[in-house]
Amino acid sequence: MAYFIFTKTENNSGSIYRIAENQSDLNNLNIIQSDYTIIEESSLNFNAVKYGTKNIIQYSGNTITYEDSFIDFKDETNQKGEIVKSAKQILSDYISNLKVFIQNFTNNNKNHPLFNRWNDYYNQLNTLNLDNITYPLNVSLEQYFKENNKNSFHPLQLP
Repeated sequence: MAYFIFTKTENNSGSIYRIAENQSDLNNLNIIQSDYTIIEESSLNFNAVKYGTKNIIQYSGNTITYEDSFIDFKDETNQKGEIVKSAKQILSDYISNLKVFIQNFTNNNKNHPLFNRWNDYYNQLNTLNLDNITYPLNVSLEQYFKENNKNSFHPLQLP
């Protein structure tokens, strides 16, 4: 079973904070579990969130409400139809931001049980050749990696 970790609020509509694919990953998150609402969910729903086909709207009790999601990395254009930011640059920016979060974790958690996983993923992101991707990319980066038989982790899985 997978787990969704929410910030606690008075009306139980707290936002998603982390996701864990299994009990081991949940136990290795750098959180005090009692400070969060943790809901056990199916692997199917976990993968839908991980790969960007569904977003979490809210939770009530142990029930999570989802909505369909569509991720694409496409050129941004102005009103004249001129490209103001290419799809490749948008994906590059996403990866750069993700790498900052990963590096913050790896720099401060060298002895963490998931250090190697995230260090390897950081290196995978560093070696990704964005010129080999066909744009627009109509899937999440995580789905792209899955389709290309590479390790794939969602930013919310980061401890």
